[in-house]
Amino acid sequence: MKIYVVRRGDSLYSIAKANASSVQELAAINELSDPARLSIGQAIVIPDGARPTAETEVNGYAYPNISERQLAAVMPQLTYLCPFSWRIDALGGITPVEDSSMISAAWEGSCAPLLTLMNIGTNGGFSSDIAHSIFSDTAAQNALVENTLAALRSRGYYGVNLNIEYVQPYDREGYNAFLKRMSETLHANGYMLSSAIAPKTSDDQYGVLYTAHDYAAHGQYCDRVVIMTYEWGYTYSAPRAVSPVNEMRRVLSYAVTKMPPSKILLGFSNYGYNWLLPWKQGQAAQVISNAAAASLAASVFAQIRFDEAAQAPFFNYTDPSGRRHEVWFEDARSVRARLALVREFGLAGISIWTVNMRNRAGLAVLESEFSSEKIV
Repeated sequence: MKIYVVRRGDSLYSIAKANASSVQELAAINELSDPARLSIGQAIVIPDGARPTAETEVNGYAYPNISERQLAAVMPQLTYLCPFSWRIDALGGITPVEDSSMISAAWEGSCAPLLTLMNIGTNGGFSSDIAHSIFSDTAAQNALVENTLAALRSRGYYGVNLNIEYVQPYDREGYNAFLKRMSETLHANGYMLSSAIAPKTSDDQYGVLYTAHDYAAHGQYCDRVVIMTYEWGYTYSAPRAVSPVNEMRRVLSYAVTKMPPSKILLGFSNYGYNWLLPWKQGQAAQVISNAAAASLAASVFAQIRFDEAAQAPFFNYTDPSGRRHEVWFEDARSVRARLALVREFGLAGISIWTVNMRNRAGLAVLESEFSSEKIV
């Protein structure tokens, strides 16, 4: 797989001709809305027929509104699929998501579906109170364990993905004890356990996002651990890369001292953000797909720049109303740089958040670097 960066004077025709390809092939794999219009600095994926020599595991989170076409397109690359998501309540009850079609598609595609459990409150955000109830109330925890087993059996899941966030520091040991219990119960019944945890760089990183996520405990009790290495740049942050490689490397350097690298699934963002400038505290950025970001850059004649430390593309432009914007997204170069971390640290694989948005170029890079391991 070649990655060509567009220079002044290039056209898709000249790039295709120089690489024994066709305009049609390059336009399709790079999802170019207007093949006649390219941006200086744009990364163009050029297939070369080379086959990968290594395998990796790929987890994908998916919202229920994913199209059948998109689900079918990504299924060959997935080891695990996490329909997002079932909600835990304070009494140990769980509310299902519409997941039947995704579970069926997963098994048909030799992909292991995982029941994703989250502590989401009535306001739609993570609830520390729900987490505390589950970790401290024996009756609530008993109910959650039994309800989870019943759902696994009735729905046909392969295992569980625990995504419990915003846990108070005083619940750290309760969370660890719950992990131990879930691990023992699921394994005794033939199911796997995975978890999703915040990106930490030290033991003493404090706060509801970090303290209660004990890397050593997750590594001990879980079969796989998704480290959510994204959202450095997020809806309410100042403009920056969503998943900067330099920050991801810091997280992994710590993580591999606490758990086996062979259990780690590295979080992969599959989207970007469009910020208004000048940035103001509390001002929300807009989510944008990677293909849409590249198309936007071309439509406004913006030059795409590349941050070498973050290994991420970005550009600036002015909209028709005279407002300035900054857009950070992912391209083939940033995907390749993050996949290099999998090799560097000997990780189990990656976890994509989310597979709802199409990213043909990103999948092409993944396919050129690794074969996706199938376990079912």
